[in-house]
Amino acid sequence: MADQFKEIVYSRDTIEFVTVAVQYCAYLENVESEDDTELTDKLTKVLPLLYLKASLVPETDTIDDEDPEITVTEEDYNYISSKLYNIFLNNDTYLEVFLQDMKYSETPIAASISEDLADIYQDLKNFITIFERGITDNMNDALYVCMENFKSYWGQKLVNVLRALHSLKYTMENDIFDGDIEPADTNELW
Repeated sequence: MADQFKEIVYSRDTIEFVTVAVQYCAYLENVESEDDTELTDKLTKVLPLLYLKASLVPETDTIDDEDPEITVTEEDYNYISSKLYNIFLNNDTYLEVFLQDMKYSETPIAASISEDLADIYQDLKNFITIFERGITDNMNDALYVCMENFKSYWGQKLVNVLRALHSLKYTMENDIFDGDIEPADTNELW
């Protein structure tokens, strides 16, 4: 049984997922001087890869009955979230349409890009912190919890925030293009 868990923990798909998760967390921890255009561009590239790699991780089960250690503190979460909010500012809020509560709501439900990205960060950072310690049983259990959270929580957050970032990215590009041409110049193009 231990060999089966070891095989999953050290599988190519798991290691590739860990690699992308580490890159995502490190990127958010070190994002300082980028503007929302650069950040949006990078996130629209890494989030689909993160989703793909998470969906390829082999199924596993827990070894220990205890939940893995939580390493991301509330201060860590707030630091990442506020740093992202300060970059996105007025573009941070988007309309959420994939919530169960939406069925019963007469008003739109707003979500936050910075909070969604921080939620993803929190689960991934908790996972990789344990994974980096190299204790196979703990690595397996952390992987199990991370994948269960992917299925029920942060995977949906990822696709929702990716939708918002996609819209933001291509709206910004169109705004830049639109600003370069005067209305009179548009007629000359035709």
